[in-house]
Amino acid sequence: MPRGPQTAVKPVTTPSAPAAAWGRVDDDGTVSVREGESWRVVGQYPDGTHEEALAYFERKFTDLASEVTLLEVRHRRGGASAADLRSAVALVRGKLTDAMAVGDLAALNARVDALDAELAEASESEVAAAREAVDQAVVHRTHLVEQAEALAARDPRSVQWKQATSEMSELFDKWQAHQQTGPRLPKSQAQALWKRFRDARAIVDKHRREFYAELDETHKVARDRKTRLVERAEALAPRGEDGIAAYRDLLDEWKNSGRAGKKVDDALWARFKAAGDALYGARAEREHADVEASREKIDARRALLVEAAAVSDEKNIAKARQLLTAIQRRWDDIGRIFPREAERALDDDLRKIEQALQTREQTDWKRNNPETKARANDMTRQLNDAIEKLEAEVEAARKAGDARAEAAATEALAARKAWLSALGG
Repeated sequence: MPRGPQTAVKPVTTPSAPAAAWGRVDDDGTVSVREGESWRVVGQYPDGTHEEALAYFERKFTDLASEVTLLEVRHRRGGASAADLRSAVALVRGKLTDAMAVGDLAALNARVDALDAELAEASESEVAAAREAVDQAVVHRTHLVEQAEALAARDPRSVQWKQATSEMSELFDKWQAHQQTGPRLPKSQAQALWKRFRDARAIVDKHRREFYAELDETHKVARDRKTRLVERAEALAPRGEDGIAAYRDLLDEWKNSGRAGKKVDDALWARFKAAGDALYGARAEREHADVEASREKIDARRALLVEAAAVSDEKNIAKARQLLTAIQRRWDDIGRIFPREAERALDDDLRKIEQALQTREQTDWKRNNPETKARANDMTRQLNDAIEKLEAEVEAARKAGDARAEAAATEALAARKAWLSALGG
């Protein structure tokens, strides 16, 4: 079995041929490794051949070389921090110091030195990147703080609290996510920023609680007021249609009574509306009964309209007026008709007959007015005198052979006769 290094180097006998470059084995199994121009004992392997002894310590070297190779690969591939790799390099370097192994330890140490130099440079870059990441993290968290403080600075009376609460929760989630995934901030900065964020969050929460407490009180007042309005509306039920005017007054009060919360408002409004529907339902029933009762009345008035058609056929205006007056009296005796639209349509048809008769009466009055007739008789006499005179002038001009005078007199005579005809003379 192999043993640890001895305190003294024994004389070298014949070294094993395959490892002659880096190791040798004495006859007593002592194994040494060449370091520069000297040899260093690395252990003993007395129970085997020289080849087995060298092979054993060469495997030790191979294990060390594998560790160095692994660190080089991890560095090339990235993912591991340079600081962590430097710690691993320091451990490997400790193993290489007076390593109990046979191989080119100087070359392996050189590889470790080269890797450590690269990692040192990378560490500086990592430190700079980490510092920049911290600076960016401070900026990011400061922005979150400022957004939270802006929410806290809003006028509580103008805030949409459902939206504001959602915004603050979102900011808090972002804060926690960044705290978990972002770089660690210096303790003093982290605490100062968190205090500002926490205070802003507390102010928003305080304002929200105060707002909803005030809203609850407002809702309570509105709920009590609307409950009383509902009770008053329901009390109108025995009055039926006659309670509609009072219900409308209650409806105006309802509109000015404020909000009591959606669920409460909906429930109270359902009761209030049901009370009104009962009143309007009573009116609808009465109107339906009126419509049914008006069917015979409508037929009666339509029959009167057929009779009234004879008014326009009656030549004697006085008799026409007597006939229409009798029809109007019977028309009024029939009474009101529902729906009102039907009544208005029938009244319009009768009114046309009345207006036609009134037009005839006005025309007849103008024709038979004594004053008008006197003026017409005076005009007739004047025209007759003028016609006699013009007829004489026409005869005289004809006898005198004055064609021009005859034409003028004839034209004037024709005009006077036309006027006389218009007057009925």
